Amino acid sequence: MNETSLHQSTSTVPTFRQELGALYRLGWPIVLTQLFIMGTGFIDTVMAGQYDPAHLAGVSVGGNVFWPTFMLMSGMLMALSPIVSQLTGARKTQDVGAQLRQALWIAFFNSCALMLIAVNVGSLLDSFGVAPAAVEIARGYLQALSWGVPPLLFYVTLRYTSEALGHPRPPMFIAASILPLNAFLNWVFIYGKFGFPEMGGVGCGYATAIVLWTELVFMLLFVVRLPFFRATQLFAKFEWPDVQRILQILKVGIPIGLTVFLEMAVFSVVAILIAKIGINQIAAHSIAGNLNWLTYVIPMSIGTAAGIRVGFHIGAGDFAAARKTAYTALQFALAYALVVMVILIFARYHLISLYTSDLGVTAVAANLLLFVAVYQIVDDTQAVMIGSLRGYKDTQVPMIFSLIGYWALALPFGHAYAMGWFGLEPVGVYGYWLGLTVGLTFVAISMVFRLRMVSSNKARITSLRDASLAAQEATLSEVS
Repeated sequence: MNETSLHQSTSTVPTFRQELGALYRLGWPIVLTQLFIMGTGFIDTVMAGQYDPAHLAGVSVGGNVFWPTFMLMSGMLMALSPIVSQLTGARKTQDVGAQLRQALWIAFFNSCALMLIAVNVGSLLDSFGVAPAAVEIARGYLQALSWGVPPLLFYVTLRYTSEALGHPRPPMFIAASILPLNAFLNWVFIYGKFGFPEMGGVGCGYATAIVLWTELVFMLLFVVRLPFFRATQLFAKFEWPDVQRILQILKVGIPIGLTVFLEMAVFSVVAILIAKIGINQIAAHSIAGNLNWLTYVIPMSIGTAAGIRVGFHIGAGDFAAARKTAYTALQFALAYALVVMVILIFARYHLISLYTSDLGVTAVAANLLLFVAVYQIVDDTQAVMIGSLRGYKDTQVPMIFSLIGYWALALPFGHAYAMGWFGLEPVGVYGYWLGLTVGLTFVAISMVFRLRMVSSNKARITSLRDASLAAQEATLSEVS
């Protein structure tokens, strides 16, 4: 892929159409990458469910523990997106390698921590009161999956770098190529083909681990050798961990990881609470959540692209163009949300029929999709605003907004509405979605005002940008 979506002239502020086109070119491969990643999870779920419902439950429980924790660890590495894009905008691509080498050390340390969590989480599952059969399968699934943790974190580190350099297509092709391999290996290990033991849901863990190693190998063989990646001088030399540079990365990255984790964790807690209400309610919630996630992928990916574009403009010193990028992304998100809202309202019964024919589940899910439809406006807004703010390396305050919105508003209000506290009429599953809407409304409005403040504060933008560049140059001079 050429870099016209990133490295276009910043001498004048782009028009809305120009900026939207740049976001589209950078964003659509990121959208497909996310969908392909979701596809692997979908394949695991379907194939485990076809084998046995208990094994499906085990894989689902294991995934609900593993993936939020993984997003916490990988979120720290998302700091590479603004760091790399700002260096690229400043025409210092040759300095990216030094940052990337330290990020790979972070990936190594985080993979060790995540592996320990994955192989020792069984006792935690027991305390949640999950069915013993599902716990046993989840334990085996997580232990198998843990072998794929190191390549997974190394891969996402290289992927974030490739995207921030303006080349999102190579990771997209890799994510697409492993889908058939994932399905084939699931079939082999779940059902015990070619002499392998029949492992059921646990086999999904081993299949995923092999797929994750394959992704890393593909990245090393076919991406890091490309000219745009070689320009980073990643392999110019070996470096041991550098505390100063690691702390610079984590200063940006830890708030990103916590923001993503806080969002995923609140949905996991809500799912557990809804599961105690009834089968129809949790089934309907799963359908609504799945459709919400599918519609969320596009604004989330556009937010990622906006962050990369903002970072590039900031590195180039074109603050007006950076602001234009952020507001173009916001306008797109609002227009997209309105279109999706109409689709969800008028096509909700057809969409639900793709998941179930049960009338009880359909009735609840149809009402929930009305919440999801309205929810689009605030959810899509906060997605692109968070992405844009990351381009400015402004991550700590958005993390605080997320903490308040999800855990001080969404969960308490949702639980109060659901249970009928404080004299309210109990509304069950609808209460939780109402609470999520209230919490996300706070987050979205706060992010818009935060972006308005940050994008107009040239002194702060310059300070955030130059602090990292100065630390980078100082460390490089010491090494040389």
